[in-house]
Order: sequence, then structure tokens, then C-alpha cells
Amino acid sequence: MMMAADRWYIYYGRDGGVIPPGVTRVRIHESLTVIPARAFEGNRNIKEVEFHDRVKTVGGSAFYKCTSLRKAIMPGVEEVEGCAFMICKALEDVEFDKLERIGYGAFTLCKSLRSINLPSATIVEDGAFWNCTALTNVEFGKELESIGGTAFSHCTSLERITIPLKDGIITDDDIFRRCANLKNVDLVEGEVQETIAYLQLEEWKNDMNEEINSINQILSNAPVGDDNDDEGGKALAIRMWIRSVLRKIIHYKAQHQRALEEAATVLQLQVALPQDILMKNVIPFLELPSYTFEVGDHEDEEDDSSDNEDDVDFDDDESSY
Repeated sequence: MMMAADRWYIYYGRDGGVIPPGVTRVRIHESLTVIPARAFEGNRNIKEVEFHDRVKTVGGSAFYKCTSLRKAIMPGVEEVEGCAFMICKALEDVEFDKLERIGYGAFTLCKSLRSINLPSATIVEDGAFWNCTALTNVEFGKELESIGGTAFSHCTSLERITIPLKDGIITDDDIFRRCANLKNVDLVEGEVQETIAYLQLEEWKNDMNEEINSINQILSNAPVGDDNDDEGGKALAIRMWIRSVLRKIIHYKAQHQRALEEAATVLQLQVALPQDILMKNVIPFLELPSYTFEVGDHEDEEDDSSDNEDDVDFDDDESSY
């Protein structure tokens, strides 16, 4: 048994990587960059695991049913594969700085997980946080591209989620099924707020801010859904709201640009301001930030996705776990 001076067990991954009985704290050796699939599966003693920043991947079911695991520090991990932390019911503290991809069911039934910050996440696959019943707050960064079906279904305590303003993030109507307490959506700080601040007219800014804040009232009245055919209305409401905000901001950006062009013409004609001075010293202070906002080719109505079978069929009956 290899133990560090502070009583951490050093995991090398050799000889099948069997952890001796009674070990509660594990530190990953610097020679490893991947945690093998099922490496710690079913270990009921481990309480803490600490990775170095060169571990990039946590294999499928690596910590499946590690029911005593409370803390996982993973500063360099970029991908957590399917079911990696499924049924880690005591898991409270997870730290990711670089996590990009969260696999199918990766944190399913992590019933002690209360808050999670995923600044680098791009893809959240189906059922990733299904039935994390203590989860109240989820914060994504600007890199997020998509959230898969049932990803947060049955997160009955979920109150708030922070996402970037991008069409296509909400891929399925069942993402927030049974999330009765989800009433707040925040936008990632940065691009949207800065663009609004640059808009020419105060009434445009006020209208945009009202549109952004409207989702909180919409979610309060959106149906929750059940476990039969009703997927609920929260995911659909968020998807429609994103498109509405995007269309409005694109509209006001176009209005702003037209006003800017008219002002430039007036300056040239009435003030006789030289073209080079106008372009180099005046216009740049009036132009909007160069962020691009796009709306996909969608109809403003429910699509046919609700008629399809769920991609993830997580059963409410936990006895099978």
C-alpha cells in the first residue's frame, strides 16, 4: 500500500488499480492522464479524490456507486464520460476548471450535489444530472453549445440556471421535466450586456432589459410535466425566450447601425468633417461591439420533438440502483 505522509492513498492505476480496504482519501499519481473506466466502481469507502491538472479524462463508470464519495477536485479534466459519477449519493463538492464535455448520465442520482459551476462546458449529454434532487444552482459559461434530453429532469430543487444567449442550446423539451422550482434564468455576463449598453436610445435598452427579465415570469407559469407523455413547458419556454431575445437584439443592432450611418452622413455634410477624422476618431466610439448574435432557422411554435421517444429512459424507481 502506497500512502503519502498526509495519509492519502496514491493511485497509480497499475495491477488493476485495486484500492485497499479502508482507504478513504485518494490522490491520482502524476503519471496518469486518464482515469480508466470502472476504476473505482462500487467502492463504498472513498470520501475524497484529488486529481493533478494533467488528468484530462474520467472514464465511463469510473466512480459509479461510490456512495461515500463527498469531494472530487479535478482541475484539468476536460471530459467526464458516461455514468462516471452515477449514484454517488454523498457527492457535495466537485471542482472543474476546464471541463468541456459531460457524458450520458455522468452525475445521475448525485442527490447531495447542491451547486455546480461549469465555466468551460460545451456539451452536456442526455441525463447528465438526472434526479440530482438537492441541486439548486447551475452556472455555465459562454462556451456552452447544447444541453441534451432529460439532462436536469427531476432536479426538483433546481431554482436557477445561467446560460449564454445562443440558439440551439436547449435541444429537447424534457430537459427540465419535474423541475417545479426552476424560476430564474440568467445570461452569462459579458456580450449581451455590453451590446445593450452601447445601444443608441434608452427606450431600446429598456425594452431589451424587459425582454431579458421576462423569462422569470414565464417560468413561474410554465407547466412542470410528469412522467408520462407530458414533458412540461419549461425547456420550451426557455428555447422560445432565447429566440425572442436574439431577434430583438438583432433588430436593435440593425436600427443602431442605420442611425449611425445617417449621423455620419450629417456630420460630413453639415460639419464638413474630413472623412479620415470621422472614421478614425468619431465612428469607433459610436459603433456597437462586434459580437455576432444569430437565430437558427426555426418556427416560433412547438416542434415535433415532443412526439418522439425520450433519448434517455431513466426510471423513477430507484430500487434498481
